[in-house]
Amino acid sequence: MQVIQTISELRALRNKMTTVALVPTMGNLHEGHLSLVKRAKEVADYVIVSIFVNPIQFGENEDFGSYPRTLDADCEKLAALGIDAVFAPTALEMYPNGSQSVRVVPSDIQNELCGATRAGHFNGVTTVVSKLFNIVQPNFACFGEKDYQQLHIIREMVVELNFPIEIISVPICRAETGLALSSRNGYLSDDEKSRAIYLSQSLQVMKDTITANADCDLRRVEKDCIQKLTDADWVVDYISIRNRETLAIAESTKEPLIILAAAKMGSTRLLDNLKV
Repeated sequence: MQVIQTISELRALRNKMTTVALVPTMGNLHEGHLSLVKRAKEVADYVIVSIFVNPIQFGENEDFGSYPRTLDADCEKLAALGIDAVFAPTALEMYPNGSQSVRVVPSDIQNELCGATRAGHFNGVTTVVSKLFNIVQPNFACFGEKDYQQLHIIREMVVELNFPIEIISVPICRAETGLALSSRNGYLSDDEKSRAIYLSQSLQVMKDTITANADCDLRRVEKDCIQKLTDADWVVDYISIRNRETLAIAESTKEPLIILAAAKMGSTRLLDNLKV
């Protein structure tokens, strides 16, 4: 396995490869990331994993400086899976001017859900992913369903900008307790981790309510969940039932639904979702 830090080296290697699957990450890899890598190995002759903590998708008061960087440990895990290359550029390699004046701007869905409280976040995501796509030229790219809004926005970008890339979604990887795996779970204390499973449990209650009553009031189901989480000392960013194909606010149980959630346990912001 090669660890590459420059764009020129990566492009030279790519020219020697046939079909390539890219797995974009910010490192600190857990089983969720590794499930993406395993899926990538199923669809392509070669797998490249990018590890880059992207500064332009973090807000001023977010955790860019403290975000865990564990490149050596990440490379050990990836080497054990037999991938072909890790692309781990520096910020200066990706943004040689020290900033990025040309941006890829997503559709208006970027301003909802996570985007409502993280201004510019998805602009930073689509910009760095488009740069990675141009650098790596993959045939496939694998993204996890835990960041469902991100997955939706990337799919839109690929279609509308005519990238010749197939986006492959990989289901959420969960701990035995049901907690969705995330790099930010490392911020949780043992007590918070044991209580954090209440988020996924709450989404399951919502799903059970919806499937048991086709005429239920979806907004009431959302409000009930928000109240229960608030009573359990969560700070809820959003609980939203959406059409899982368009991400529009769902109005009927007859639509293909997904429940999307973001909430803080202590100071740690967690994401989860559940298809109905």
